[in-house]
Amino acid sequence: MLDCIFCKIVRGEIPCAKIYEDDLVLSFLDINPISRGHALVIPKNHYATLFDASEEDLKACMAAAKIVARAVYDGVGAAGLNLLQNNYRAAGQLVDHVHFHLIPRKAGDDFMRSWPAKSYGEGEMQKVLNAVKTKL
Repeated sequence: MLDCIFCKIVRGEIPCAKIYEDDLVLSFLDINPISRGHALVIPKNHYATLFDASEEDLKACMAAAKIVARAVYDGVGAAGLNLLQNNYRAAGQLVDHVHFHLIPRKAGDDFMRSWPAKSYGEGEMQKVLNAVKTKL
């Protein structure tokens, strides 16, 4: 996609703080970090969401994410690290180019402090499981 900000970064039209690059993947520091060292891993090919991306590019992203995650974790002296990926606005996706967030964590940093977990009602888990499995 020509107007995609991440595609422009891949093409070198917009600068980035590049961490890692190979034939399929680019990783760089997020310009609006949640924490020091917050990095993104993106496929060089444009896909709007995880559902659109090729298996080859997703595998390449995960391999790169492992390399970059270790470098970020060690580089900033993190105590933990989250790997996050959002699809569509309802899930918080702001750039329509699939990307993976690597977010270094410190104890007590308050990011994701409140995970709104809920319990399934009686029989609800089985219904959800059945609905999901019919889509495999």
